[in-house]
Amino acid sequence: MTTGYITHPDFLKHEMGSHHPECPERIQAINDQLVRSRIDGYLTHIAPPLATEEQLELIHTPDHIAHVKDCAPQTGYFMLDGDTIMNPFSWSAALRAAGAAIAGVDAVMKGEVENVFCAVRPPGHHAEPHRSMGFCIFDNVAIAAEYAMQEYGLERVAIIDFDVHHGNGTEAAFSNDPRVLMCSFFQHPFYPYSGLDAAPNMVNMPMPASTKGNVVRAMIEKAWLPRLRDFQPQLIIISAGFDAHREDDLGQMGLVEDDYVWMTKKIKEVAKEYAQGRIVSCLEGGYNLSALGRSVVAHLKALADL
Repeated sequence: MTTGYITHPDFLKHEMGSHHPECPERIQAINDQLVRSRIDGYLTHIAPPLATEEQLELIHTPDHIAHVKDCAPQTGYFMLDGDTIMNPFSWSAALRAAGAAIAGVDAVMKGEVENVFCAVRPPGHHAEPHRSMGFCIFDNVAIAAEYAMQEYGLERVAIIDFDVHHGNGTEAAFSNDPRVLMCSFFQHPFYPYSGLDAAPNMVNMPMPASTKGNVVRAMIEKAWLPRLRDFQPQLIIISAGFDAHREDDLGQMGLVEDDYVWMTKKIKEVAKEYAQGRIVSCLEGGYNLSALGRSVVAHLKALADL
């Protein structure tokens, strides 16, 4: 079995101004590092479709979808919130990002690949059912999880979120939903200032600034892994943010590439035991371009056993 890789030129066209850290160069940095590392040829490249509005409605309200569509500018920019901006290509990029996550689910569920990484923009885990926020327009991971349960009849899907920011949108989508177990760590106190009062199906690990990988690893062993094994997920979806890296200026945590490798291998162990190895990983944060490229390659090597 192979590892899939999903990206698209649409993700390079969505941009929010020259000042914005969530920029097209993020995808370029990942692709460049794939070529340098010589692992690109080991990956199965999959072309993502545009998600349909009906698929977006698996998570988001029709009013929210209509608002985003109506706000997409013909020229210039439109601010959905103080951090989340649309240009003329953002609507198609957002549809393509959700479509990539859905395509990843299809690929692993049909046995075309064992696992897959989706290098997408815009990210998704802050987008709540009724609003965009925090660089995120639609919640790609949440849409993919609901799609997997409805399309393939899965009864248990685990979502792992290792972005430096709490995935409030994904939590809002699945809070108290017994079909989903969400495990996350995040810097706290920090944007979006949520995640402390969690439902029973949320395994949240708020971490202070400057927390290093050894502490995160110990907490994952203690908190995530027992709950994941008790849950016995049939599919694991990862919100893969790499902004907890020590070189990333948008967070203040202290992870390095080896920590992402370790986490990926632990997630793979659970996936192989209960989910036939099926993992769909979707890019969230990560804003230091060098650290992002290196971390994604490390994550991909671990997914692909390279």
